[in-house]
Amino acid sequence: MGIWLQDQSLYHHCLLSLYLIGPPTAAILFFLQAPYGKHRRSGWGPSISSPLAWFLMESPTVFFSLLIYPFGQVSLSLRSLSLFSIFLLHYIHRTCIYPIRLMKTAPNCTRFPVIVALFAFAFNLLNSYVQARWVSHYGDYDQDQWFWWRFACGLVFFLVGMMMNARSDLVLVGLKAQGGGYKIPRGGWFEVVSCPNYFWEMVEWFGWTIMTWSLAGLGFFLYTCANLVPRARANHQWYLQKFGEDYPKGRKVVIPFLY
Repeated sequence: MGIWLQDQSLYHHCLLSLYLIGPPTAAILFFLQAPYGKHRRSGWGPSISSPLAWFLMESPTVFFSLLIYPFGQVSLSLRSLSLFSIFLLHYIHRTCIYPIRLMKTAPNCTRFPVIVALFAFAFNLLNSYVQARWVSHYGDYDQDQWFWWRFACGLVFFLVGMMMNARSDLVLVGLKAQGGGYKIPRGGWFEVVSCPNYFWEMVEWFGWTIMTWSLAGLGFFLYTCANLVPRARANHQWYLQKFGEDYPKGRKVVIPFLY
């Protein structure tokens, strides 16, 4: 009983932290961009290759999640397993497949500051615990008669978002593979917004929020927006400054037709 109460207290504090770190993250990123990718600059300490950084900083979402999931009291439920499988689907791609693709097609891409990777690792550790513990232990869906309806609806958002996110990433990785510096992305949703990869990732986690119907899912979605919207704004401004009159004037930042 004491251990259960300790875990419950830890979970509630971690869930609260997920909400509390969003606003300062957004505020900071509106003024100070994380120094990787096209915003890479000196003065941020040692760096490692981008594929290795992506693998290491995303790894808790797979390995830590798999470690703690089996200890949940509803971990064997088909509904919990279905949710957990969807969460892993995204992160196996992000942790393993994306870095391999990056390494093969753009081996000379910019390096990644270790300090940024450490911050991302810490967040993924926190979020993995919150999401995996919710679907395996605290989110008992067996008596929820609307579960499969919400799951199906959210799954549509999630899978479409994941597919379009991966497709957008392929366009960007393909441009890096061509060499010769940065180029204006063309085609598809890049004709609508500067950062469709970010938009569709937000759509993914909106779908996750519907599927889990939980404060855990909502907290992750809100943090994703807090992290990616300022980043998209900075990328859009960077494109405008670099390409000037050549950059399409009609493109929005990240939300089609709105922002």
